[in-house]
Amino acid sequence: MKLSEELIWRGFFAEHTLKDPKELDQRSRKFYFGADPSADSLQIGNLAALMMVRCFVRHGFEAFLLVGGATGQIGDPKMSEERRLKSLDEVAKNKRVIAGQFKMVAGTDFTLVDNYDWFKDINYIEFLREVGKQFSMTQLLDREFVKSRIGEGGAGLSYAEFSYSLMQGYDFLHLFRKYGVDLQVCGADQFGNCVSGIHLIDRLEGEKADVWSLPLVIDKLSGKKFGKSEGNAVWLSAEKTSVFDFYQFWLNTADENVEQFLKIYTELGQPEAEELLADFAKNPSGRVAQKRLAYEATKIVHGKKPADNVVKITTVLFGGGELQDLSNDELNQLALSIPTAKIGESLVDILTESGLVASKTAARKQLSGGAISVNGKKMLEDGTVNELGLVKKGKNKFVLVR
Repeated sequence: MKLSEELIWRGFFAEHTLKDPKELDQRSRKFYFGADPSADSLQIGNLAALMMVRCFVRHGFEAFLLVGGATGQIGDPKMSEERRLKSLDEVAKNKRVIAGQFKMVAGTDFTLVDNYDWFKDINYIEFLREVGKQFSMTQLLDREFVKSRIGEGGAGLSYAEFSYSLMQGYDFLHLFRKYGVDLQVCGADQFGNCVSGIHLIDRLEGEKADVWSLPLVIDKLSGKKFGKSEGNAVWLSAEKTSVFDFYQFWLNTADENVEQFLKIYTELGQPEAEELLADFAKNPSGRVAQKRLAYEATKIVHGKKPADNVVKITTVLFGGGELQDLSNDELNQLALSIPTAKIGESLVDILTESGLVASKTAARKQLSGGAISVNGKKMLEDGTVNELGLVKKGKNKFVLVR
């Protein structure tokens, strides 16, 4: 499958500046993708773009990943309101984390750059003469985020955020001049800012550059996008979203979303994906598509061993596996995701201190009603747990006793 065909099949296809997507098949190019350190982790909305980056790299393109140490100090403008300025310490910390996530997800086949390295030495007057002079106010005021912020009922827009588009355009110009980068890939919400770079390269270098964007990933059931601003973020950092919770998120994918997510968040080829989806269609309750999606996405973000571990942990919790078969590393991973208690405590204390029930009276009622089990054995009265154990309440509430 050619690059243009794969991009379209996977859904990595929104606005672009090419005359025809097939132009991407004619020669390999240098391209870049950027992310501002506005948070101390990327999330699965960003992951979609990084999966597109991997797609370009597989087809022989040379990747440059940009962490916005300079633009991150301002913040990518939002449609609704001004972003809170990050402290320089926050930006520095976020840069380190995001650079590490770039390396984990994108592999080693890319060059990492930071726009602070060139913006820190730029003279303001020179920037206005070289860059600011190339843009008309009419052109900038026509941007959607500008119109939404300064129109009737808008929250207003600072000059700092207004300047963001020029800074991002200069990033493209700088990478074109220094490395020969002539393609930027981005999310569809960034397309307007990215076109600024094309404009500068044309005006100042007399050369052609292009932008390719992918649509925002939308949950078909809720209609919401995947992103931290929507309050439903699933983070790539294991400290913010544990490996177990990350895996469970994909495992619980609705049937209506699973085909879309398989194409975006795994590298399964079209024949294998279609065979898997055909098997899934015959027996949706078996959830073979969700299981494969969860494993592949977890492996890409966290690595093969943590992905293998979490499959084993999930089997213990929900599929009849034995807790004693888990290694110490696997038990530690499980302990990051469910409450824990110490061996030698009573069941009533374990249930109340873990928060599974509100009071000791409620704990005794749950026990007498047969709602509590330890290592698969139903417990009808209080007692001490004297060994490694998994206390379970109902179908999906657990406490690890160790």
